[in-house]
Amino acid sequence: VGMATNIPPHNLNEVVDACLHLLQTPQATIDELMEIIPAPDFPTAGIIYGINGVKEGYRTGRGRVVMRAKCHFEDIDRGQRQAIIVDELPYQVNKKTLQERMAELVHEKKIEGISHIQDESDKSGMRLVIELKRGEVPEVVLNNLYKLTQLQDTFGMNMVALVDGQPKLCNLKDLVEVFLQHRREVVTRRTVYELRKARERGHVLEGLAVALANIDDFIAIIRNAPTPPVAKAELMTRNWDSKLVREMLTRTRTDGGVVNADDYRPDGLEREFGMQADGLYRLSETQAQEILQMRLQRLTGLEQDKIVAEYKDVMSVIEDLLDILSKPERVSAIIGDELKQIKAEFGQSKVGARRSTVEYSAQDLSTEDLITPTDMVVTLSHTGYIKSQPLSEYRSQKRGGRGKQATATKEDDWIDQLFIANTHDYLLCFSNRGRLYWLKVWEVPAGSRGSRGRPIVNMFPLQDGEKINVVLPLTGEYRSFPADHYVFMSTSMGTVKKTALDEFSNPRKAGIIAVGLDEGDFLIGAALTDGKHDVMLFSDGGKAVRFDENDVRPMGRNARGVKGMTLEEGQSVIAMLVAEDESQSVLTATENGYGKRTSIVEYTRHGRGTKTR
Repeated sequence: VGMATNIPPHNLNEVVDACLHLLQTPQATIDELMEIIPAPDFPTAGIIYGINGVKEGYRTGRGRVVMRAKCHFEDIDRGQRQAIIVDELPYQVNKKTLQERMAELVHEKKIEGISHIQDESDKSGMRLVIELKRGEVPEVVLNNLYKLTQLQDTFGMNMVALVDGQPKLCNLKDLVEVFLQHRREVVTRRTVYELRKARERGHVLEGLAVALANIDDFIAIIRNAPTPPVAKAELMTRNWDSKLVREMLTRTRTDGGVVNADDYRPDGLEREFGMQADGLYRLSETQAQEILQMRLQRLTGLEQDKIVAEYKDVMSVIEDLLDILSKPERVSAIIGDELKQIKAEFGQSKVGARRSTVEYSAQDLSTEDLITPTDMVVTLSHTGYIKSQPLSEYRSQKRGGRGKQATATKEDDWIDQLFIANTHDYLLCFSNRGRLYWLKVWEVPAGSRGSRGRPIVNMFPLQDGEKINVVLPLTGEYRSFPADHYVFMSTSMGTVKKTALDEFSNPRKAGIIAVGLDEGDFLIGAALTDGKHDVMLFSDGGKAVRFDENDVRPMGRNARGVKGMTLEEGQSVIAMLVAEDESQSVLTATENGYGKRTSIVEYTRHGRGTKTR
């Protein structure tokens, strides 16, 4: 059966530290290990964009690692244009394929703003230069490249491993545990092998030590034997005495226990050979053969001392190896020491440093990230048609110029509002029912100068009889919803209300309540203020009132407000103005076509709730 697995590469130092931590603290959690190993580490470096997919992979064995190329911006053509420089690519992304894909997108006009792509990579490192057209915003172009090319790619973590001969989906702790079990097995088997070899060598040296203790008898037997086999047989048939060997096989161990002679016997050695119950020693065939092949120079005093010293060393090595096999904590210590040695040898240099950087505050690309910040002219007609068009379509003209048509309108329709706002600005859209809806300028349908636009009522979930009658653009200092700026609202029954702008900073698709209304009342106006203006209300009875906006205290969104103007029976408020300063004038028009312009100074300031002519 075939099974897929995809385990990302990791940083050596982090993996060793995680192994050491789990070795010392077997009950450690996955979260603790994730603090040591925060994410994979790819050899091609790049940026790991977002940690949620990585954490999911470490906890369950399956997850998505989002990788991004590392880029920076440079000015070219003496600062006239900019270029995106790609320094590092995501893991397993082919540079040539990436370039071809970019060229394809530029040719198909799916990505605007790129004028040239040049590969300037050399032996010093990678450098892919993406030159932009004049006036292009590099952040927006880069976001589009992230979305449409492998400058942003994913690595699907699928950590399937063979554990005890069976495939298993492993989390991070499983992987480290299985590796430590493997190291424990390796150290144990290596120790068993070294013990076998040490016993075999010790057995040979034991025979040589016996021979040195009885050297004259050995020489006599060998000299009198007609052939080597006869000499070997004669050596093996006799029991020999060796004080050194007897002491080594009956001594007291370093831990206080008595040595067991069987622990030093080679595997498969018959009981008739070696140390006997009476304290004498009987040579095996291997020992007898080694004695026969021993050179005469080994009989010198110095060489004899070397044999004795080596025999004692081998016996102590065997004792140490037996201690390792009997104590799991010693195996753990050896595993830890070997891991530290690997880290010291390979992890301290520049090669061992982490290559991939982790971007923790990652967010998915929204549509807005792909929109170039541009100043737009937004128009809203009296019957509710809205559209936007680039400010660049309007050019300055000299005196006497005819001007340009801003929008097409049908009969009995005219432009109510026209303002300039950036594509990333918010529009606060207030309905006559006192509800607020949000709209980004880039969401406003673009249209030509000859088009009418789109009905704004189709862009919100409005109720029957509800319509948008005020649109406020949040530009400049209002863009960040500051708490010391306000929305001032007025209803047809003369009620006014002031609410801090930051209370409208959480957009909702279904809209929110901006002002509570009495039955039969509706919102007629809203304006942005900074707490330092005068407010003017006008009724259909031809009366007006002017008062300081600080006469109205800030209130919550659900509040109904306070009285702003006293009305006579049958009258209603039809307009609200916020006066910037006293140098302004008010243009008043009647339904029969009369109009006049009056300085604000002539409207004396009164307290709210009054009325003037």
